[in-house]
Amino acid sequence: MVTKGIRGAITVDCNSDTEIRSAVIELLNAMILQNDIKACDISHVIFTLTEDLNAAFPAKFARLELDGWDKVAMMCFHELNVPNSLEKCLRVLIVLNCSEDFEPKFVYQKGAATLRA
Repeated sequence: MVTKGIRGAITVDCNSDTEIRSAVIELLNAMILQNDIKACDISHVIFTLTEDLNAAFPAKFARLELDGWDKVAMMCFHELNVPNSLEKCLRVLIVLNCSEDFEPKFVYQKGAATLRA
């Protein structure tokens, strides 16, 4: 068994508890579906938000709304404030315990789709 990272990102319409919740659940559900993720296989999850998003902790919504995620280690951080970078962006790194042949599928939604070709 090895660990591999699955990256994802999504832009959030506005800095509110409701909008951050919606973005977190939308992004994580897509990542879970595309990568067949089971909570018991997750090592840990790291969330980052740009400085213009501070109304809520993303981990809170994952913990409360996704089955089994209440036992997953999660941390939230601010993204590095690079001039002219994408605004209102939530990023996530899911570190998964998996087989060596597992190929992660990264998920970039809404305005964050511009981060990857």
